[in-house]
Amino acid sequence: MDGIATWRLHLLRAVYLLMALGAGYLNWSQIIDPAQSWALMEGVVVTMLAAMSALALLGLRHPLRMLPLMFWEIAWKLIWLARIALPAWQNDAMTEGIAANIVATGMVVIIIAVVPWDHVWRVYVKGPAS
Repeated sequence: MDGIATWRLHLLRAVYLLMALGAGYLNWSQIIDPAQSWALMEGVVVTMLAAMSALALLGLRHPLRMLPLMFWEIAWKLIWLARIALPAWQNDAMTEGIAANIVATGMVVIIIAVVPWDHVWRVYVKGPAS
């Protein structure tokens, strides 16, 4: 499949499954609970992460086609770490919530390690625009 080793495709699928199950369990359980309510931005976060978890299921079947979902996951986590966590750490303003989220968002290193960057370069950077 596009010159990607089978074991790398299986690693990608494992990360998609982790994304689907991890975010899916946490967020879909809240969405289907009729008693659950959220403030505006909390509701936005919960529903966006639930949508991401549902889309990650497509990555089980189409691991390379769904790479943009991983790009989104990498981007928002790195932005959050740089813009929220790093200044809190530098200013000695770390809260329990930020510290807990650093652990969760820090898992982005797994996604970065699994993405076949040579394929990304060939297809998304050097490849023809469509």
